[in-house]
Amino acid sequence: MVGRSEALEAIAGSHFEVVVIGGGITGVGVALDAASRGYSVALLEGRDYAIGTSSRSSKMVHGGLRYLENFDVGLVREALLERQLMVELAPHLVYPTPFLVPTFGDDKPDRMLGLGLNAYDVLAGVGSGRNRRERRWRRRPAEAEESWSPDRHRTIDREEVLDLVPALASRDPESAYLFYDCQTDDVRLVLTVLGEAQRFGAVCLNGAEVTQVREKNGKARVVEFVDSASGETVTVEADNVVNATGVWADQIRPGEIEREEDIPKIAPSRGAHLLFSSDDVDMGRAACIVPAGEGRRIFALPWYGRTLVGTTDVDHDGGIEEVAPTGDDIEYLINALNDFMGLSLTDSDIVGAYAGVRPLISTGDPRKSVDISRQAELYETSSGMLTITGGKLTTWRRMAKQTVDRIVERAGREARCQTAEIPLGMEIDPGDLTAPEGVSQESVAQLAFRYGHSARSVLRLAEADPELARPIVDGMPDLMAEVQVAIEFEQARTLADVLLRRTRLGLTAASSLATAESVAGLVEVMGRSLGWGDIEKKRQVDDWLVTAKAEGLNPGGN
Repeated sequence: MVGRSEALEAIAGSHFEVVVIGGGITGVGVALDAASRGYSVALLEGRDYAIGTSSRSSKMVHGGLRYLENFDVGLVREALLERQLMVELAPHLVYPTPFLVPTFGDDKPDRMLGLGLNAYDVLAGVGSGRNRRERRWRRRPAEAEESWSPDRHRTIDREEVLDLVPALASRDPESAYLFYDCQTDDVRLVLTVLGEAQRFGAVCLNGAEVTQVREKNGKARVVEFVDSASGETVTVEADNVVNATGVWADQIRPGEIEREEDIPKIAPSRGAHLLFSSDDVDMGRAACIVPAGEGRRIFALPWYGRTLVGTTDVDHDGGIEEVAPTGDDIEYLINALNDFMGLSLTDSDIVGAYAGVRPLISTGDPRKSVDISRQAELYETSSGMLTITGGKLTTWRRMAKQTVDRIVERAGREARCQTAEIPLGMEIDPGDLTAPEGVSQESVAQLAFRYGHSARSVLRLAEADPELARPIVDGMPDLMAEVQVAIEFEQARTLADVLLRRTRLGLTAASSLATAESVAGLVEVMGRSLGWGDIEKKRQVDDWLVTAKAEGLNPGGN
């Protein structure tokens, strides 16, 4: 990724065939799709890449088993196909995980759930051929018959349940349904797609807050934005303007909008998540579906060495810039987990927490309060601006394809979508990486997952400068060298950029990052690269502590 200065210079006053507003997974997906079809593309992100919903998901690439309960077969089938493709294209980032639905005591397995899992298998195209592990390394997208596919769901006995999830020992499970879905690091997926978009020529800029979309000859052609570094207003011209701002989609309006019906009506839904130490909740090698009352279910997942618990799904009527889990959210998730695992966790056991809002689409009709869609929707105004919103992390590629297909169609152009064939990064075996002195194998394995082949670049920095081989947070595998990479190649500008959206320490180690002293080393490394003086260093620390509080990252206050 080019630096901000170079990107700003390339965009300011220029003309592009496509200008994308929004740097979440949908926006970067549109940028990749359009650029790979030969369009000139600029992408503008108001604050930081993936700062909204795309960094606050449940970290799953999945079909959405619960949508089958609503007979939304089309959505599940689409998502399962995309899940398959993501494992093919980004094998270092999207990985299969066993999911368990245990039964206890005299309880019998839920037959309706069993029927649902049968349907899930069928929609995923799961066969009964080779063992999944034998197929694991045969994952070239062009060879569908050799593609990764999970085993069919099955019932496992008590011994296998406890081998997979030791935390269930106190509940003495009788058996469990086992099926497969996938997990990821949502932000790293966004940054990887963004990197591929740039490889195809897209120019991407964060800190570019769009303030106006103006018409030229009756069409949306001019985009104005404020550069956060200078405060100056900058313009860029486009043949096509795409609004991919997610939950902010109804706030970007070209000049000809006169009726509310002409724009999507976003009905934000808040999803909160908590993280616990694996010492307190040992999920081992599998995830669990956890009953949460009134027919609802949540998940408990192993993620970055922590146990991730979520999510809530409640109407959100507050601000959407900084969203925190509420007290009710936290109580709901802890109570559900305690009841299910036989634990007595409290707020003080939480090591990190976060919440985000999903851009669900409503008709806007108050008489239809339940008429809210989880499908992606594409809107086109009379000025030609396209708005793509809704959907989910898993289906980002299809949302992008739908948008760029429309651009191609209205131009009468021949340009086939290629994103089903473009690898996202390059996988590497951690065993092929050499760790400099002081860098643990845990760090090396995490680098291989997070960066793929580019992990070599991080390790070269760590080898050249022993200070960069140090962990950002003691006891955690994230390295100071990653901070340097984030600044030089990923346009990171603040502590929050690094802690929340380049590493994930702001979530996995929030309770260890709650004081100015705890981020002092990070400030020094960033300050040297970005030329911060003492006043700016203090401002950065203060801003981080304000952000951590506003977003409720450390509700236990440890």
